[in-house]
Amino acid sequence: MSIVSGHSKWSSIKHKKAAVDAKRGKLFTKLIREIMVAAKAGGGDVTTNLRLRTAIETAKGANMPSDNIERAVKKGTGELEGVLYEEVHYEGYGPNGVAVFVRCLTDNKNRTAADVRNIFSKKGGSMAGAGSVAWIFEKKGLIVVPISAANEEKLMDLVLGAGAEDLSTSNDKFEIVTDPAHFETVKTALSQAKIVSESAEMTMIPKNQVSLAPDKARTVLALVEALEDHDDVQNVFANFEIPDEVMKELV
Repeated sequence: MSIVSGHSKWSSIKHKKAAVDAKRGKLFTKLIREIMVAAKAGGGDVTTNLRLRTAIETAKGANMPSDNIERAVKKGTGELEGVLYEEVHYEGYGPNGVAVFVRCLTDNKNRTAADVRNIFSKKGGSMAGAGSVAWIFEKKGLIVVPISAANEEKLMDLVLGAGAEDLSTSNDKFEIVTDPAHFETVKTALSQAKIVSESAEMTMIPKNQVSLAPDKARTVLALVEALEDHDDVQNVFANFEIPDEVMKELV
């Protein structure tokens, strides 16, 4: 569903990929799992369960029918029968030593671990132990706003005043990075100012990035895309920069 390889460059690709995933039916499957796990962990009330609120907002943004969302919440809280998923993380290295952090929601950890290991191996990477690359990434809130939706100077004053850490531009988007503790506050400030965001999610942003030549970047992207294509994989994060000529092929 998402990768941050230099958070400023990936958003437009991610949203294009989301549309493709929706056509394949994969996106809804992953969003339903996220809602179920969020509801199981924090209950079905979106006023007190911020993770569930974000998951539902993301599902609505992907045009998921309300009935699907309601069923997922009820399965998560136990009101309806459903498969029990748990969150697991896998870490490893892609081609050229790129750090890769994989977040999964699964009902069978042994199966998922074996599948993820196999994908790493086939795509020129390797799995590593817990904690081997996690330290490279920081959990952050990422909010994407179309440039047409706001004046940059006013937007900067608004979001920084609400606690955001950074505002940058990429293509035709503003990207707002927040500390997790200020994520909801910034979202609320945008909503009150009637500024519509294109997406808002918790993500993992690398502290440092590896610059790769186009051919090497493509090999890492092949690994990332193979991982993302697995039903159990929710997010893949990698610390490499995507060269402009590769971006042009993808956007």
